[in-house]
Amino acid sequence: MRGEMMNRRPTTLFALLILLAIAFFMANIGAGEYELSLWEVVQTLFGLGSGEHSFIVNTLRLPRALIAFLVGAGLAVSGAILQGITSNPLASPGVIGLNAGASLAAVLVIVALPAVPLGFLPPAAFAGALLAAILTYWLGWKEGSSMYRIILVGVGVSAIAQAFITIIMMSGKIMLVTQALIWMTGSVYGRGWEHFYALLPWMILFLPLAFLLSRQLNLLQLGDDVSKGLGSKIEWVRGGLILVSVALAAASVATAGTVYFVGLMAPHIARRLFGPSHTTLLPASALTGGLLVLASDFVGRTIAAPVELPCGLITAMIGAPYFIYLLLTENKKSGKM
Repeated sequence: MRGEMMNRRPTTLFALLILLAIAFFMANIGAGEYELSLWEVVQTLFGLGSGEHSFIVNTLRLPRALIAFLVGAGLAVSGAILQGITSNPLASPGVIGLNAGASLAAVLVIVALPAVPLGFLPPAAFAGALLAAILTYWLGWKEGSSMYRIILVGVGVSAIAQAFITIIMMSGKIMLVTQALIWMTGSVYGRGWEHFYALLPWMILFLPLAFLLSRQLNLLQLGDDVSKGLGSKIEWVRGGLILVSVALAAASVATAGTVYFVGLMAPHIARRLFGPSHTTLLPASALTGGLLVLASDFVGRTIAAPVELPCGLITAMIGAPYFIYLLLTENKKSGKM
């Protein structure tokens, strides 16, 4: 009997997460200066609403809600992969310089190359994040990849990227710099279908790829020697997983800016609910991350209405204390406190 309950638990939790995500999805579409009831939202989504409602829902709010969920899912899976390959619970897309590299490339496009079409922003951010990851991985290599060295080097790479971002901002035109600053706060404000269609191919390709590689990620948890003994080519596997993590983080950052701490918090929440196996953890992290950004966007839009707070600010307000808590917990576990 107890075994049956344990087997049903993941299914029940997945169902609850999906229901919560749907609830916040519908709440996001209904909330705003012109409020819509749940029934009006449902009617409009099924093509039965008025023309005014159709414009509000389908043009203004639906793409924003979809982007919020996809951005959260991408950042969360990226963070779960990094925590898995580094065996470090404090790892996230910002740790090995991914966010900073993607932000540098995106700010360069926004401020220095304003004529470049919007569709080039995700590939540019991917290139920046990939370059940061390669640099971090290469500098952290010493007769093999030490994850602790990679994390330390990643902090340095992030600092260098932030310095270049500051230089670009100081030398750019004020209107473009303002646009870049708004983007860097981490927000889905003003995001439309053009942003959604630029993000969608990256998520369609790399989220399923991450789920397919989950078994390899489980093998890495056994240690390098055991993984090699089981026939796993650990450096190739690690490199492939980092590439997937880079792509998900870069596409998310290019679309919504730096939404802080989602890549750290969502995998931890999912791990507490579903356990450490990555075959379950990665899909659970995707759902949790999407829910976190949807909920943060909803809170940001309603808590100080009509003023909108960026969802990145809300996640930072929650994530910073959570990060400190994790840091103190890990220090106690390692006997440093």
